[in-house]
Amino acid sequence: ASTRTILFKHILPNSFAPIVVAVSVNFGNAILAESALSYLGVGIQPPTPSWGQMINQNLSQWRYFPHLVIGPGAALALLILAFNFFGDGVADALNPRRTSRN
Repeated sequence: ASTRTILFKHILPNSFAPIVVAVSVNFGNAILAESALSYLGVGIQPPTPSWGQMINQNLSQWRYFPHLVIGPGAALALLILAFNFFGDGVADALNPRRTSRN
């Protein structure tokens, strides 16, 4: 078999799912790292909005306005979970060794 046939018939179909899973998990990790750095004050600078920065700025008002901290925190958690679930779903759908479930 030629190199092109081996590449397109065997290597690429089997490597697509792990790459998509790794990219989606890394998106979640990157978002978490950016928000953690912004929470600490060393991330994105103030004119640009960031969920970590929003949590940090509103932490002093937590007792009176808890929704100002819970909102960005919940949105951050949901976004990271969405990327992880997307990666798991793609891995299950594109797994070439998957057995059919009836």
